[in-house]
Amino acid sequence: MKTNRRCRALLAVSLNLMALLFSTTAFITTHWCEGTQRVPKPSCGKEKKTNCLNYGGNETANETNQNVVHYSWETGDDRFLFRYFHTGIWYSCEENINAAGEKCRSFIDLAPASEKGVLWLSVVSEVLYIMLLVVGFSLMCLELFHSSSVIDGLKLNAFAAVFTVLSGLLGMVAHMMYTQVFQVTVSLGPEDWRPHSWDYGWSFCLAWGSFTCCMAASVTTLNSYTKTVIEFRHKRKIFEQGFREEQNFLDEEAIKYFRERTEEERAEAGDLRLQCLHSCSPN
Repeated sequence: MKTNRRCRALLAVSLNLMALLFSTTAFITTHWCEGTQRVPKPSCGKEKKTNCLNYGGNETANETNQNVVHYSWETGDDRFLFRYFHTGIWYSCEENINAAGEKCRSFIDLAPASEKGVLWLSVVSEVLYIMLLVVGFSLMCLELFHSSSVIDGLKLNAFAAVFTVLSGLLGMVAHMMYTQVFQVTVSLGPEDWRPHSWDYGWSFCLAWGSFTCCMAASVTTLNSYTKTVIEFRHKRKIFEQGFREEQNFLDEEAIKYFRERTEEERAEAGDLRLQCLHSCSPN
């Protein structure tokens, strides 16, 4: 019993730790959603010769004179570039088409004003999710390594299960709220940011993987608590049944003893009565 209980506790701690690592990584990374954005090609210049619009003529003069009308034979999608972008809770980073590297902006500033409250609520829920995971992990470690008795261990187990379930529910709500905010931002966000195509990234997968591990840890903890309680009740029932049978056996032995003792006393009293009658009768 003790070995099985310890194995279940180790499994719950491992799942909780995985959930904590996954959620923290997803919270600080910027790959919840990723895709491409369609942006106009920049004008060709001295430093940029590819993926640009060449209007012909004197490039230097065209660059200095803003009143010159530019003409290009490129039409349709040939006039645009598809740059890669990835977005997280805090930042949205885009490929820099004019230089190497990326440029990032705050996703909170990109979200529409009607969705900023929902986004901040999602951020607060994510923070609470991680904090409750830390509390549940700490209680599980205390139950595993420092519980002095089985009763104390059961109490810690129950509290750890409650905190883990609450954290899982908060995490689920936070992920769904962020998804809603992102989809609204895709439709109503700034023109220079709106994606041409997008999909969920590895940070989003980590976030839901964290939720899965969290719920698995809570189920394992509740299962351990329930099994331990059932085993204790079963052992208590067996003990009470054995005690009752032993008590009944002792009662029967006592009744038999007193019955035999009573019969012996009656026999002795009868003998004394006969002796008294013989001694008191005339010759």
